[in-house]
Amino acid sequence: MASRLAGLATGFLFLTATLCAPTAAAEPIPVVTPVVLAEIPHDPNSYTEAFEVEGDTLYEASGLAGRSDLREVDPATGAVRRSVPLPDDYFAEGITIVDDTIWQLTYQDGVAIVWDKATLTPIREIPVTGEGWGLCRDGDRFIMSDGSGRLQFRQLGSFDQIGAVNVTRDGAPVTGLNELECVNGQVWASLWPTDEVARIDPATGAITMIVDVAPLWHFGERSPAQVFSGIAHLSGDEFLLTGKNWPAMYRVSIPGA
Repeated sequence: MASRLAGLATGFLFLTATLCAPTAAAEPIPVVTPVVLAEIPHDPNSYTEAFEVEGDTLYEASGLAGRSDLREVDPATGAVRRSVPLPDDYFAEGITIVDDTIWQLTYQDGVAIVWDKATLTPIREIPVTGEGWGLCRDGDRFIMSDGSGRLQFRQLGSFDQIGAVNVTRDGAPVTGLNELECVNGQVWASLWPTDEVARIDPATGAITMIVDVAPLWHFGERSPAQVFSGIAHLSGDEFLLTGKNWPAMYRVSIPGA
């Protein structure tokens, strides 16, 4: 009995020491700075809400009520090839491409617009509850932001919500999820109103990388309205980036992307 008690005491001491031992600190989320490959002119009158590149065309949503439009832009020169106003003075927000259509959110107008990509004419409108901010296509679903710290998953076609995930940074909740870009199963999101872009694992909501885009601005005094707001994936680790009313957009490489 004495030996058994001694064994139990030894085991208890070992378990206590193990539980009380300090745990290794989690690896910090990497923070990287984009490498500028090219600086390209950008219309400073565009209140950029979203970027999307397909082939040799950049699609851009420019916002503000009564001034919003959807544009085709030359990604190499920044020249606007054509633009069309949003119907009913809607406030333009996030866009993404689905086959021969462009899906677009509106800010507080309660609808998503489906555009014919070839003609840039509206095909239909779909009711949406709450605010619309960012939108991207992730395989057979949409991922949407509404300015909170939560990403919504929505069904292609119907736009019905089919799930959601709360986004965290080092375990803490975030807010201000804005412009979105889906790339290889990951979500890139601008964190309004900062100069940070987060790479997010949509399966867990965990941020796995932060991109500091502040060094891209070199145009003197900057107004509060000129927040970063445009992310378009090109290929590999290359992206096209800009902000609201920025006079330039940038083709960049993001280390580790």
